[in-house]
Amino acid sequence: MQLPQGLAYALLAAVPPVFGLYSSFYPVFLYTFFGTSRHVSIGTFAVISLMIGGVAVRIAPDERFDIVEANVTNSTELLKKIDARDAMRVRVAVAITLLSGLIQLCLGILRFGFVAIYLTEPLVRGFTTAAAVHVFTSQLKYLLGINTKRYSGPLAVIYSLIAVLSNITETNIATLIIGIICMVLLLGAKEVNDRFKKKLPVPIPMEIIVVIISTGVSAGLSLEKSYDVNVVGKIPTGFQPPDLPDVNLFSAVFVDAVAIAVVGFSMTISMAKIFALKHGYAVSGNQELIALGLCNSVGSFFQTFAVTCSMSRSLVQESTGGNTQIAGLLSSFMVLLVILVIGSLFEPLPQTALAAIVMVNLKGMFKQFADIPHLWRTSKLELAIWVVSFVASVSLGLDYGLLVAVAFAIITVIYRTQSSQYRILGQVPNTDVYCDIEEYEEVKEYPGIKIFQANTSLYFANSDLYVTALRKKTGIDPGAILIAKKKAQKRRAKVMKKSANNERRAVLKLTNDIEMAVKHELMNDDPALDSGHVKNGSADRNLHNSTSEELEYFMSPVINTHSVILDFTPVNFIDSVGAKTLKSIIKEYKEIGVDILISGCNGVVVRDLTRLNFFDTSIGRDLLFHSIHDAVLHCWCRASSLALASSEEQVLSSDTPSQI
Repeated sequence: MQLPQGLAYALLAAVPPVFGLYSSFYPVFLYTFFGTSRHVSIGTFAVISLMIGGVAVRIAPDERFDIVEANVTNSTELLKKIDARDAMRVRVAVAITLLSGLIQLCLGILRFGFVAIYLTEPLVRGFTTAAAVHVFTSQLKYLLGINTKRYSGPLAVIYSLIAVLSNITETNIATLIIGIICMVLLLGAKEVNDRFKKKLPVPIPMEIIVVIISTGVSAGLSLEKSYDVNVVGKIPTGFQPPDLPDVNLFSAVFVDAVAIAVVGFSMTISMAKIFALKHGYAVSGNQELIALGLCNSVGSFFQTFAVTCSMSRSLVQESTGGNTQIAGLLSSFMVLLVILVIGSLFEPLPQTALAAIVMVNLKGMFKQFADIPHLWRTSKLELAIWVVSFVASVSLGLDYGLLVAVAFAIITVIYRTQSSQYRILGQVPNTDVYCDIEEYEEVKEYPGIKIFQANTSLYFANSDLYVTALRKKTGIDPGAILIAKKKAQKRRAKVMKKSANNERRAVLKLTNDIEMAVKHELMNDDPALDSGHVKNGSADRNLHNSTSEELEYFMSPVINTHSVILDFTPVNFIDSVGAKTLKSIIKEYKEIGVDILISGCNGVVVRDLTRLNFFDTSIGRDLLFHSIHDAVLHCWCRASSLALASSEEQVLSSDTPSQI
């Protein structure tokens, strides 16, 4: 499989086929000694080859060398222009390979193997499906035998389809027949291999069979001369001497090199982990980065283009019993034999046969369209990542599409932290287990205690949402309560002022009544004075009683909750904004007589709080508790103590008048 895929994927990389053979030898040989996976097959891969080809076509287009599509004659001048174009594209491919290898090498040395986690599985599958669309479209002209311009960049798929369809009448029938026959043979062999893989000792190597048969038929029937079938052409025997890549191109290909480095590593480490889990050994992400970096950077001096793990070859290698990288080493020796001895025999190989090999190998990638209904049922957010990755990569190109997909995936992470679930917890009776009161009917809340939980960390992006959810779930808004208290105090002040005026008028009336009673005392023995005194004295007492009752009404508690417990068990980190928000929560709730406690706070968060100077004279570490149950017991005991002290104080106050 290394041989035919190396030849075929060189077409995707926009370089002569022999460079695909070089890329199937040097990197494979190096990975044997530096890689940690025993089963992956390193070499050319469709997605990486297409990304390199896009850059090469962008920097070295046909127009730069005055190559006209309609001019298909074999004139010496045209051949010189094509050779110059191919040489320039090889320089671009080699430069981007060196740069991507150096990037991988640096990331591995700096232990940045975790960078692959940002390429989630839906993102990678959507991206590779889009790459399959690009690859399939780019191979149509080889399958039909049409000479069209190769496009790259945004809307390249649309432009390629338009170019093929506009020239569909120029289809070479012989080329199309050969391509269809090759595709039928390859698809049939794949079906047989899948259906009878347990009975077959080894899978049918139909790719190399197709290459050999189509090469023999092409040479025997002189298809190039008789039917104008495009063939691979000259394949030089032996290796080219090592050469320094053109570093002046680094600035033009840097962004593409980063994308190729990350995608190549992601493909390799994902397959390596699958095989490692299946066969019970470990792989090192950092060492894989170093191995790939060496394969690409060292190989670039020998005119190879960037390589990675091939899924199809890896699966075949593992299923046929290849348990170490000796299998890859042997395959590289077979490619070496072709390069040194029999490479020239493949010069009559029709390009349509290579296009058929490429298209059939895309079958597995096109099957990933089945992810859409599956993700629709399981996770619509991951479906959005898949769709955005696919659409962006198809429309904008693989380089910009990957950047858009990664940015969107990061945005979904932010969205998830900002749309986290907030809940009030209650106790499962007779246990120390606390669950969501809305999900479980049997859980009960402690009177006067609210337990609030958010399944996210507390940081700048969600601190406001955290405060809003806390107020909504607990039903306690300190700001609204303080405003209501201020209004109540203003009303009480008005009532007290009015009561004082009424009291002064009552005293004046009492004085006048006494004077009148004294005047008439001698004239008749009227008990009006006593009754008036009693009456006004009663009014005076009623006035004072009314004022005290009013005061007691306005100063009575407006809430029935004395403690709120913040469950920090899901919190992994907290930043300065989160710490300030937490301080503000504690201060606001304290002003209305509600204590804030924190439970389940892990060591990392405690260290963050200490570093951010969260603890001071007003906020001590005594508000931290190991578990929710510890905090609940503390609140319950303290509430009981306060209630007992309050009842004793009332008893003492009621006993004092009798003692006097």
